[in-house]
Amino acid sequence: MSLDIGAHLKAVRQMYGLSQRELAKRAGVTNGLISLIEQNRVSPSVSSLKKVLDGVPMALADFFTLDLERQSQVFFPKEELSNIGAGSVALRLVGGNLAKRSMSILHEIYAPGADTGEEMLTHAGEEGGVVVRGRVELSVGGETRILGAGDAYYFRSTLPHRFRNVGREECEIVSASAPPTF
Repeated sequence: MSLDIGAHLKAVRQMYGLSQRELAKRAGVTNGLISLIEQNRVSPSVSSLKKVLDGVPMALADFFTLDLERQSQVFFPKEELSNIGAGSVALRLVGGNLAKRSMSILHEIYAPGADTGEEMLTHAGEEGGVVVRGRVELSVGGETRILGAGDAYYFRSTLPHRFRNVGREECEIVSASAPPTF
């Protein structure tokens, strides 16, 4: 399969939100050259293409290996978030279908009295989050604190930890952990 250099350049330029004129200005070439390359009316030399890509900036290797048709999903409507929680704890995972994720992002909802279980959790990595509404009791290692809306946490996940809603309303948290635990 051969790469359509012109169409690929146009897609890359548009992906970066650049006009032909802006890319030309950044690369130090004429916008006519950009137009001719994108229309496949000119086949650029490697050095010419490198000069154009320097305006993005993008390396030649990245240009030739970028698979524009298999770009990862960027936006995730709430209906597409996988609920990996159980019972009265909803853990909605952002981007669960993405290959090679380097973190887990969760939208967590704890019903009044809900918790992550009697047994403390431990896993590799780090995690952090912000309480959006409600109150949660967070135990990490030998320390316990009640956090309210706007309060945040960040800790090494190898420390035993547990979450419990101690309020009368749902508790909502947005959290992240790396490496991904789900």
